[in-house]
Amino acid sequence: MSDTGDSWYVALLGLAESFRQANNIKECVRCLTAVFSFSPPPVIVARTHLQLGNILHIKTNNQDLAKQHLSQAWYISQPLQGIDEVKFEAASLLAKVHDGAGDQTGGRDILVTAIELSQSNEYWHCRLTFQLASLHTAVLDYNSAHTVLQTGADYAFLHQAYYTRSLFVLSKTMLFLCERRFQEANPLLQQISPDIENWVVSYQHLGQAVAGQQKEYLQMFYLVLQVCYYLMVGQVKSVKAVLKQLQQSIQTITAPDWPVDADLSRSREADQFIWMPREHLCVLVYLVTVMHSMQAGFMEKAERYTDKAIVQISKLKTHTDSPILSTFHVMLVEHMIQCRLVMGNKTKAVSELGILTKLLSSNSLLLSRHRAQLHTLLGLYAMSMNCMEAAESQLNAALRTSKERELWTFANLNLAIVYLRQSRNSDFMALLDRISPDQLPSSSHCMKAAAYYIHGLQAFFSSQYGESKRYLRETLKMANAEDLNRLTSCSLVLLGHIFLSLGNAKESMNMVTPAMQ
Repeated sequence: MSDTGDSWYVALLGLAESFRQANNIKECVRCLTAVFSFSPPPVIVARTHLQLGNILHIKTNNQDLAKQHLSQAWYISQPLQGIDEVKFEAASLLAKVHDGAGDQTGGRDILVTAIELSQSNEYWHCRLTFQLASLHTAVLDYNSAHTVLQTGADYAFLHQAYYTRSLFVLSKTMLFLCERRFQEANPLLQQISPDIENWVVSYQHLGQAVAGQQKEYLQMFYLVLQVCYYLMVGQVKSVKAVLKQLQQSIQTITAPDWPVDADLSRSREADQFIWMPREHLCVLVYLVTVMHSMQAGFMEKAERYTDKAIVQISKLKTHTDSPILSTFHVMLVEHMIQCRLVMGNKTKAVSELGILTKLLSSNSLLLSRHRAQLHTLLGLYAMSMNCMEAAESQLNAALRTSKERELWTFANLNLAIVYLRQSRNSDFMALLDRISPDQLPSSSHCMKAAAYYIHGLQAFFSSQYGESKRYLRETLKMANAEDLNRLTSCSLVLLGHIFLSLGNAKESMNMVTPAMQ
């Protein structure tokens, strides 16, 4: 268009932007809609539909109208050349709108088509591939997600985008961990570890700053996965060195002299991705530290890091309402409730149960994913208040709604304690197959140690002291191997009771004294 012929377009765009900045969305939309009355060429029509769809999607609840505009942008731009940014951004946003409306199939079909069309655009091809994998993961279609991520890794390798290829490989590893397919996850972690270690030397041609930034972000992703693996299998002692390294890495990338995330744009187009912004990574490191402290029995430390994380989340939420921050917030509160209950602070526990309920009730997706955890926590609170009927009801509700093997096992172990405290031996025996240490569906060291403890408790209540000691010594062996301090203390106290019941006061004191330290 000529300089004089497009003055109306520039004027309308400027006016629309001024209204947008003033948060007057109605007038902004009116200005953009007015563009169509000038019968502009297809390029401007497509771009304007994208702008309208974007602002309606972000700033209003009218997702149907947003979808209409984005569909128009996607349809009009497909045959046009030279407007990849419009074409693929329209596809990406349209897929998100479909996904948000529960039409994952529609979103998937759009992304598949866009990925086929973006073969010559490295950045958009990789970005859309990540989005498609994320969509598959959200509906628990892990096989399709793995296939998409592998395709992305192969594409990135062929186009010499080695940093992005590493992100695809780490994403595959993360999925394997989500599925608890540890035998597939570990070889990938071992394979990529030396690549990350030698990153700056291998890719110094990118420049020291860019190569260093890439290495640190890959290392953060790698270390988070390693820490999560150890915590998932209950190896609290083994994780210490890796967690310390992760905490050092977060200090590096949050230092004042560390380059901003946007500086990665100086690398090649296909390598302009990060797994997570560093501010979010900071919260994630707090979260895994809280998880470790809880498992190791360091409750005060868990409280401190939870407080720090929630302050950080509150600051970040004033600028952006990221779904992952809401997930982190929920997980932190869940851990804090357990922490309060262990420390006997029931008033704070019930207060935080209220906070958790409020957080979940405001987000249907989070509620569906954390309903079983909420029932479990309510069950634990009821146990602490000696309301055994309510505890049984909540734990059974958790078992009905849980989709996670670890949570299912945890709920069963606590239900077994409820039955023991009510002297319901037949109900306990009916649970036996679910909580037997040798048949436990969980792969967690902690869970197995806890199962031995519960069997020791049952034998104690049945006055089978020899059998109880055998189970408790197995608990102690496993607990000491991985610094499971709470389980060690509980086992020593129970052994003290056994020796006291057998009339051996001296040996009883030998058990109880270290338990109190």
